[in-house]
Amino acid sequence: MSDVLDGTTWTQDWIKQISEASDSKELDKVRIALLGKSGILTQELKKLGSLSVEERRTVGANLNNIRESFERLLNEKSRKIDEAELNKRLQQEFLDVTLPTRPNTPGKRHLLTQISEELSSYFCARGFCVMSGPEVDTEFNCFDGLNMPKHHPARQEQDTLYVKDCANMLLRVHTSTMQVRTFLSTGVPVRGISIGSVFRNDAVDATHTPLFHQIEGFVVEPGITMAHMKYCLLDLLSFLFKVDLCAMVARNEPIPVRFRPSFFPFTEPSSEVDCCCSRKDGELKLDLDGTWMEILGCGMIHPNVFKNCGIEHFEDGTPVQGFAFGIGIERIAMLKYGVTDIRHVYEGDMRWLQHYG
Repeated sequence: MSDVLDGTTWTQDWIKQISEASDSKELDKVRIALLGKSGILTQELKKLGSLSVEERRTVGANLNNIRESFERLLNEKSRKIDEAELNKRLQQEFLDVTLPTRPNTPGKRHLLTQISEELSSYFCARGFCVMSGPEVDTEFNCFDGLNMPKHHPARQEQDTLYVKDCANMLLRVHTSTMQVRTFLSTGVPVRGISIGSVFRNDAVDATHTPLFHQIEGFVVEPGITMAHMKYCLLDLLSFLFKVDLCAMVARNEPIPVRFRPSFFPFTEPSSEVDCCCSRKDGELKLDLDGTWMEILGCGMIHPNVFKNCGIEHFEDGTPVQGFAFGIGIERIAMLKYGVTDIRHVYEGDMRWLQHYG
């Protein structure tokens, strides 16, 4: 506060009125009385023309100091009133939008979360490491590093979601990107899995959504062959569907699983794995009386994938080799639990969540 205000009696009265103003209307009345067109200070400033040059200089400076001080006090008081009115309004208009807790209905883990955790536990017990990476990745990690040429149809915009104004960036179309990331960062040998979201430019229907989930597994170790891959996948299917397929193979019994030759750019040779499934009494059964259905894709990792990552040999000098496989989490859910429409997985229907949770 200026010395002029401290030494002027009438200004103290106005300072008191400013401090005691309880709302914006009262404060505006004080502001108009002081600084308005007919206000006290405005009228005083108009009288300067009748004064001598020396008096005008002194009185004008004092009036300007008083005016600036009042403006500062008024603005500070206005800010406090606005803040108080806002807090009062927030308390009066508060609306609790949360739902009350529901007795005897504890939350449950989503079906996809259950399957992902089961698979992570299964593979970790067998020496696999869980790898995680970004959902927005480069074209090299998604395509070039995985031996997918520039002209491959999967790289076109009708299949892939590219990031606008970010060159060579896209929403990953498969979790196979973690193969390239792992080979470049940690090298080989390695035994890993990656579970996460992937994205495709698909129309939504009973079996397709633009977002779904995959698990990618890969083993790169000396001496790995397709025989190891087949045993690994038979053991995985035994775990998922509660059937000891490896024991059936040992007993020379016909098994409801077949490895069908296929083609993938990042594996050679490649296979698709089919299971013969039927549903009896609401449960999925693997038997030869059912219908053959594709479950997953797999194969020996293509030498070009290793070459693109700068890897050609193990430390002992033997050529690098390994296998990889990929399977959709939603595909497992639909087969194992009888989910007939993939859209139910994402709708958030409490009845569905309580049933499958």
